[in-house]
Amino acid sequence: MIDQTVSTKRSDDEEFRTLMDNDWVKTSDGQNPAALDLASQIIQDNIYCTLSTCSPDSWPWASPVFFAYDSALNLYWSSAIAARHSQNIYLNQGRVAITIYGTHAGEGKGKGVYLSGLAQELDPAHVDTVMQSLFKRAGGAPPRRTRDDYLGSSPRRIYGFQPQAAWVTGERLALGNQLIDIKVQLDLASLIANTNA
Repeated sequence: MIDQTVSTKRSDDEEFRTLMDNDWVKTSDGQNPAALDLASQIIQDNIYCTLSTCSPDSWPWASPVFFAYDSALNLYWSSAIAARHSQNIYLNQGRVAITIYGTHAGEGKGKGVYLSGLAQELDPAHVDTVMQSLFKRAGGAPPRRTRDDYLGSSPRRIYGFQPQAAWVTGERLALGNQLIDIKVQLDLASLIANTNA
């Protein structure tokens, strides 16, 4: 489901094409403890993520959402049913991408976690548990809401995301006078275990 093909206008540059093919996404470090620790820390330290969706006619949309997560690294958020990102989830087979990152790093210093997977409206049987997880992560006094605020005739729902692939920002590589950002593709089971450690 994930298109691994990368196109570039600089196909005549052999060094650039070699870098694209071999180094922009590192798969050999998927169980590297430092990479896993970095990804886990980013997930734990940030309460907002960018949810990226796409309409059936290929119009992309990105939305910041407050999120909580469980021991399987499933992410949860609440949104209006009518919101564009919610409608894209319903209409595009739940296919989404998520980025989690801090916003206070200087230029060239930012680190992020990238997730690809499937999202859907949460089963009503799990609404109570996930609702409390969201309230707990938000901190402070919990709002006066019940499960009915996310079910039935309510305009809002809780959504869940199950990751199928994960990456974290790697070290930047020098190419001529440029620094190229790379990603480390993580072993998902190892990331889940590390985040729960």
